[in-house]
Amino acid sequence: DYIDRIPPLSNTVTKVLEVCNRPNTSANDLNKIISLDPVLTGRVLRLINSSFYSLPEQVSSLTRAIIMLGINTVKNLALSTAVARTVNAMQSQQILPSDQFWTHSMTVGLTAKALAARTGVADNAHDDFFVAGLLHDLGKMPLLQCFAADYASALQTAREQQIPLYRAEEQMFGFHHGGVGKEIGERWKLSSAICECMGRHHDASKAPRELQGAVATVALANSFACHESIGSAGDSFPDSTQMAQALEFLKLVPADMEQLKQTVQPELEKAQAFIKVL
Repeated sequence: DYIDRIPPLSNTVTKVLEVCNRPNTSANDLNKIISLDPVLTGRVLRLINSSFYSLPEQVSSLTRAIIMLGINTVKNLALSTAVARTVNAMQSQQILPSDQFWTHSMTVGLTAKALAARTGVADNAHDDFFVAGLLHDLGKMPLLQCFAADYASALQTAREQQIPLYRAEEQMFGFHHGGVGKEIGERWKLSSAICECMGRHHDASKAPRELQGAVATVALANSFACHESIGSAGDSFPDSTQMAQALEFLKLVPADMEQLKQTVQPELEKAQAFIKVL
């Protein structure tokens, strides 16, 4: 019932995603949509004028800001804004600090995108991996909102027993946040691949065969973020077996993840600018 009351993605965000997925989309195409949404317009301008970009003079033109940021960055900002609106509305309980949650989510998104590039995924699909990683833990939010005391107990159980959080969730509720996240993804009419990543990132082998590679990528990105303690979504003892299985499925070795840090770190610094304007 609670998930049914979560607002769908706004018309603006839906249109931005549609336009960005078309070939030959221009800054003017995006400007026509974003300019009708004062909140998103403000965030695009705040991002380009943030300290991260350190421009010599302020940018006041939305079209120029879109050109300078790039279409993919603007698309990701639009989706992040929508998700932030949902997270902020649900997160009256501060059991999982929102800044740490966002840092973790951004890290998983950026790592999944970098892994997609490393494993030969087509360039035009890389941003879908970012989105899947960004949204992978969204199912924790309704659990926090509806069952705050029980969720706090699950977090304590995970710490005391030194087990992955999703295992403690299963002990408490009989299911974990993945299934909840998948329901949100389906409500938002996201692609089946993104929904499966949200739902199956702790049990990639149960995903449809043709989507197991995508799910394993997000699972590995999540394990990487947890093991490196970059941000936090409450999982202090991630499942090392899952990480090994994902590495094997993607034909990677631990040394590949060490190299990946050099790719992800500068992107994560850029992502901090995202977090500040959400």
